[in-house]
Amino acid sequence: MIYAVSDSIGETAESVIRATTSQFTDCKFDVIRVPYIKDKEQIDKAIEEAAGNNGLICYTLVSPELRSYLAERARISLVDTIDVLGPVLGMVSEKTGSAPRNQAGLIHSLDHEYFKRVEAVEFAVKYDDGRNPLGLTKADVVLIGVSRTSKTPLSMYLAHKQIKVANVPLVPELNPPEELFKVPPYKIIGLLIDPYKLNEIRSARLKTMGLSDTAVYADVSRINEELDYAKGIMRRLHCQIINVSGRAIEETAGIILDYVRKNKERHGEL
Repeated sequence: MIYAVSDSIGETAESVIRATTSQFTDCKFDVIRVPYIKDKEQIDKAIEEAAGNNGLICYTLVSPELRSYLAERARISLVDTIDVLGPVLGMVSEKTGSAPRNQAGLIHSLDHEYFKRVEAVEFAVKYDDGRNPLGLTKADVVLIGVSRTSKTPLSMYLAHKQIKVANVPLVPELNPPEELFKVPPYKIIGLLIDPYKLNEIRSARLKTMGLSDTAVYADVSRINEELDYAKGIMRRLHCQIINVSGRAIEETAGIILDYVRKNKERHGEL
């Protein structure tokens, strides 16, 4: 029997044991996980059981005190042990001159943050550009604005900050989805831009597509019509408005993140 003893869930210790035992195909092993070790009494119990079963203990304990205690008690009880983290922590600390945090479960906290970020990115892709308006009420933030006001880049940037963002294009010929008017106003952010700046952006976009920059899409009068329509929708929604003219994506995102934080304090969500 091999015991995976840990002050977290014990996954690391068990993985090391599994990787090791896979090299011994002519032997059978029982791997017993002993997670969430918090005190010496739990260590005593694990050592007693291992001693009674002629077992081996493989442990990942970040607490120096508990590591030392386990090693000493196991020595007295004649139980063989392998300290997975201790030597690595010591070597890294010596090389860097920095002390470890000695806090259990940090890697799983990081994993949780990673998966939240992935979930937010998938959400941004799924509900980009008005696709599936049913997702609007599930979003942390809904961005609205005319074409080329950086809705999609902002959605992806914010997704990497674990914010679930949906965005909706505003076009005079199309009514916004009904779901948009069911979203709390404080979750909606309208993006506006100077018409001549938008003219430059759209003209450049047309050129990269091999089209003439004289198309209606880049016409200033058409742009003004779209912006007036967008402003009307934003007034109806009573939403926050940000002018993105001359702003980098990071700058606009910073304003939105600050707004999100304030709303979280005020409304307890987002």
